[in-house]
Amino acid sequence: MQYENITLENLQNVQILSINRPKVLNALNEATLLEIETAVKSFSEDKELAVLIITGSGDRAFVAGADIEAQYPLDAEGGRKWALLGHRVFTLIETIEKPVIAAINGFALGGGCELAMACDIRLASEKAQLGQPEVTLGITPGYGGTQRLARLVGAGKAKQLVFTGQRIKAAEAYRIGLVDEVFPPEALMEEAVKMAQTIAANAPLAVRYAKIQINQSLQINNDIATTVETGLFGLCYATRDQKEGMGAFLEKRKALFEGK
Repeated sequence: MQYENITLENLQNVQILSINRPKVLNALNEATLLEIETAVKSFSEDKELAVLIITGSGDRAFVAGADIEAQYPLDAEGGRKWALLGHRVFTLIETIEKPVIAAINGFALGGGCELAMACDIRLASEKAQLGQPEVTLGITPGYGGTQRLARLVGAGKAKQLVFTGQRIKAAEAYRIGLVDEVFPPEALMEEAVKMAQTIAANAPLAVRYAKIQINQSLQINNDIATTVETGLFGLCYATRDQKEGMGAFLEKRKALFEGK
């Protein structure tokens, strides 16, 4: 498929998805969200691809937000539909069974911060800035920002960031747990690919089950989460990868996983 607003690059079993609207700092409009959705579905179904990296084109922005020009004329129903589209795409990213890494190379504001939070791991450039400035525009975060932000940094800090609309730099985002690692700008993509390749070298089914377990723990009580965890842990022992991984350890050799 030919895309107008994103680009895709495959590095063996790692795919890089770049939001490619640099003239508007990679702002999200309907067409871009739909292209992201199509590409993520395709990645999820591709048996040769193990990890997805999402980043922004150019050197200024990851995603500077949702397209204000597209939002301005909306009425209440139009706003609700706009939010539902963003929720659908970002929930897809959050719930596919393969890992997704955000490589935050610049501004990640509003919908851009929400996109990063939908990813499993967030790596940031030292020059990145993150925030939820929607209240300065007369709206609230609409793509899951009020929910994911509170889970990542706690309710009090989330309220501070959302109520004030302030931007924070990468170092502060790291301090509060909004991003997981910070790198010099020139090293960001190299480090993101390195991490993706490390993940991709592990047993694919085990990585997928682990993602399911962690995501489930955020949604359900501990008793149910423990049941999910023990069930999927046991299921690992029905895989060839478990025998290969433990066999390789015992035999002091590198494991060759099949994803079976």
